[in-house]
Amino acid sequence: MGRTSPVRVALIFGGQSSEHSISCLSAGSILAAIDRERYEVTAVGICRDGRWVEVTSEPEHWRQIDGVLPGVVDGRPVVLAADPTRSPADLEGQLDVDVVFPVLHGAYGEDGTIQGLLELAGVPYVGSGVLASAAVMDKTATKALLAEGGLPVGNYVSIPDRSWRLERERVLAAVGKLNYPLFVKPARAGSSVGISKVSEPAELEAGIVEARKHDVRVIVEESVERAREIECGVLHVSGSDRPKASVCAEILVGAEHTFYDFAAKYLDDTTQVVVPADLPPAVLKEVQESAVRAFEVMGCEGLARVDFFVKPDGQIVINELNTMPGFTEISMFPRMWDESGIGYSDLIDAMLKRALQKDRELF
Repeated sequence: MGRTSPVRVALIFGGQSSEHSISCLSAGSILAAIDRERYEVTAVGICRDGRWVEVTSEPEHWRQIDGVLPGVVDGRPVVLAADPTRSPADLEGQLDVDVVFPVLHGAYGEDGTIQGLLELAGVPYVGSGVLASAAVMDKTATKALLAEGGLPVGNYVSIPDRSWRLERERVLAAVGKLNYPLFVKPARAGSSVGISKVSEPAELEAGIVEARKHDVRVIVEESVERAREIECGVLHVSGSDRPKASVCAEILVGAEHTFYDFAAKYLDDTTQVVVPADLPPAVLKEVQESAVRAFEVMGCEGLARVDFFVKPDGQIVINELNTMPGFTEISMFPRMWDESGIGYSDLIDAMLKRALQKDRELF
């Protein structure tokens, strides 16, 4: 007979990255939509200092209220032991769940760290494994692997910490070969945190210094001017041989912003989103096929969002991937799948089912 008791899910969110509050917003939306008859949910927040605590699973607690973003402050201490032979009776506060949904964005969550812990603990989890999570988190590694896989990426220069400290003139000379304007980014951050658009060499060092506040590894990219910003969701569900691409979305950034920065994404309503994006059929097909190919080249699992630039002549450039994209009910990934015929609650269900049925990554 099939299982009749609810599947026990630990929804883990918050974390130590600069995207702590965005993760909390994602969690609030999931808590509001998940089928509580099918899933018994334990809400686990990771405080900014790294403490794991059980917190309220009431969705309203994790909303943005009067412009104030939510955060994990305190709760009942919980732990997840890396030893899979330890039972909950062996360790006070040990989580006893069937599957983990780590809706963590950024460092110490989306970068392979918690995925490694879950592999050691032998607990199934939603999303990509250790290698894909780490590689996608690093924009330099992503571009190198995509290019090796024959996919189109823009021109860039990687600036590791040691190179900036010891070979600054060489680094600046290498960047000088790129065409301005440029984007200067932390290599391993998200939500457009720490990103600067620089129009001339005099602005470059200040941009690098700003990016290094968030990550000592920096990437400098040529701006793809006059391009359309297009996103595509990829989902791999149980019973399907290959991942599938969603309809696409287009981001239309308001004149108040020079690019799709943190404020444009989360703090005001000047940005418009068109779902589905109005693309010529041939371009749409190329974007969707490239999204699936990028997912496979990077070794992703379960879900990802792939972000593109489409040039005026129809050529595409892959900007980046996200292995755990924003997951509020109005975030791009759920919206694109809703337009593709999979509603928000069903999307959560599909990802949890996939997690429960897939093999451990490191066997």
